[in-house]
Amino acid sequence: MSQAPRFSLRRRATAMCAALVTSFSLVSPAHGAIVAKPVEESAADAGIKLTPLGTYESGVHGESAAEIVAFHAASQRILTINAVSGEVDILDASDAAHPRKVSTVSAGGDKEINSVAVRPDGLAVAAVQQQDKTEQGEALFFDVNSGEELGRITVGALPDNVHITADGAYALLANEGEPSNELNAAGDDYLSDPEGSISVIALPQDVAAPTQADARIADFRAFDNTPLPAGVRVFGPEAHDAKPSIDFEPEYITSAEGKAYVSLQEANAIAVVDIESASVEKILPAHIADHSQVALDTSNKDDAAELRTLGVKGLSMPDSIGAFQTNGQTYFATANEGDAREWGIDEKDGGTGVYSEEAKLKDLIEAGKVCEGALGDANLDELASKKVAGNLKVTTASGWNADKECFDTVYSFGSRSFSIYDAAGNVVFDSGSEFEKISAKLHAEGVLNHNADNESAEFDDRSDNKGPEPEALAVGKVDDRTYAFIGAERLGGIFVYDVTDPTNAKFTTYVNNRDFSTDEFSQAGDLGPEGFAFVDKKDSPTGRYMLIVGNEVSGTTTTYDIEDLTSADDPARASSGASSQGSSLSSTGSSVHGSSVGAALSIFALIAAVVGVAFTPGLRDQVLGFLPGHLRSELEKFF
Repeated sequence: MSQAPRFSLRRRATAMCAALVTSFSLVSPAHGAIVAKPVEESAADAGIKLTPLGTYESGVHGESAAEIVAFHAASQRILTINAVSGEVDILDASDAAHPRKVSTVSAGGDKEINSVAVRPDGLAVAAVQQQDKTEQGEALFFDVNSGEELGRITVGALPDNVHITADGAYALLANEGEPSNELNAAGDDYLSDPEGSISVIALPQDVAAPTQADARIADFRAFDNTPLPAGVRVFGPEAHDAKPSIDFEPEYITSAEGKAYVSLQEANAIAVVDIESASVEKILPAHIADHSQVALDTSNKDDAAELRTLGVKGLSMPDSIGAFQTNGQTYFATANEGDAREWGIDEKDGGTGVYSEEAKLKDLIEAGKVCEGALGDANLDELASKKVAGNLKVTTASGWNADKECFDTVYSFGSRSFSIYDAAGNVVFDSGSEFEKISAKLHAEGVLNHNADNESAEFDDRSDNKGPEPEALAVGKVDDRTYAFIGAERLGGIFVYDVTDPTNAKFTTYVNNRDFSTDEFSQAGDLGPEGFAFVDKKDSPTGRYMLIVGNEVSGTTTTYDIEDLTSADDPARASSGASSQGSSLSSTGSSVHGSSVGAALSIFALIAAVVGVAFTPGLRDQVLGFLPGHLRSELEKFF
């Protein structure tokens, strides 16, 4: 009888060894989300090459387990927002090809964390949302080096993004102030709707939390009785008292030279804030695309990656925004995602009582609500076909002519592009149709599925609704060239443009670490890029420029190597005298192979530890808790 347990242990230990080796070879913890052949398209004169380097896998899919990211150079740590757990995951990225979680900072209770930023000395701030999003939020301060929480102060409702100014003197929070999801008893207005605002917090010089007295609010009340620029939207349900102080919902913040630029997504506007006085100076209208000139793919039912022009305008409705300077002038770039406003969904009542501005183009046409000539001389019956533009999502909150009782202008959501503005708010560049043209070309070549969603690789799925949906954006300088990195939330991947001359920005490269042959989250690579952080080579653990990407659907935080193709000083371009670190980064494959021996030794050390504690009460769960998701799931089969 005494032999059976030992035989069982040996057999199960052998099985665990096999599982570990299989997990290492097929789904390595560091490279499980790096697909075998990332999609790539580059201009002939591309100045940089972008290559996925390593990834941290949360093991949680489709639950926003990796969103906004930040990087702290001194500790070589990545901060990534894990919204589903209400935490900031702190990753050790000293080995950039193998980032690993070392600690967390928690919002506590049922609170959520939406964003994080960090100063060079290690003072970090996280934007904390209350369980009831209409209540005032918090700015949580912590020390990146120790993970210690330093204190909290109150900010506006639903803080959605946090930004630290380049001089480290201020933390700025975009308090979105979204309305409640419930309507009032009459069903004609929100139950509650807090003001949107920007918190301006003066930071201490040392690594410590500021006090409540250091925080001021920049609101939009001054614009309630002031005419707004054409194209800026203020709207809501039928009985709603629509005004800027209530309806402007700050989304994302950037800053330069004492000014903050804040995207007001649903309003299709950008606010300019004077940081020192904590006041909103002006409201700028955001870009509106003319799709009679700028083509887009309007049908998800035509079985084709076909771009067409039609008499619809596209509200850019920007999400991420990033300021940069060139030739002594300030510019800012926006990722033009688009976002319909819809609240008040009562699932218990079958979805009734909903306020939504979204409609299909065919519904407006069939209801006779499109004014004559509003869509040019096109045949309306033809446009209403779902194989042409009938399913195209458009807004009912803009373009209505009350006298004619029809829409004299029809607007769709998002411009499927990124834009560059000068400091005065003039659009000096827009990428137009280029994202979709590149996607259609690569689809024709069989390497990706044009306008796929981030949860399904189905071809053409998003053509009727914002297409690739550009959302994430970062701007960084690689030697003497400035680049904008734009993430496509639905299609996936990163579009890179050389914006050194902002008025003549040029496509450089597109890279998508995604396998379109599968819908299995654990195998598909990076899904839903949400937040970017650019890392200068002087701060990077690799000695080269890097981009860090948080992917909300795949739950992965991925590092990308940026190779400067124009510089002889780039480590990968050096000859046999290059350092081992530099040469290992010349390709993803060589980086993986180069680390395999050390990783294999680590795996077998882990086997020994697991066999020793697997059947010791209490220790099994502790061991499993340290392992990456894929490896943990394999081992759990044998316990």
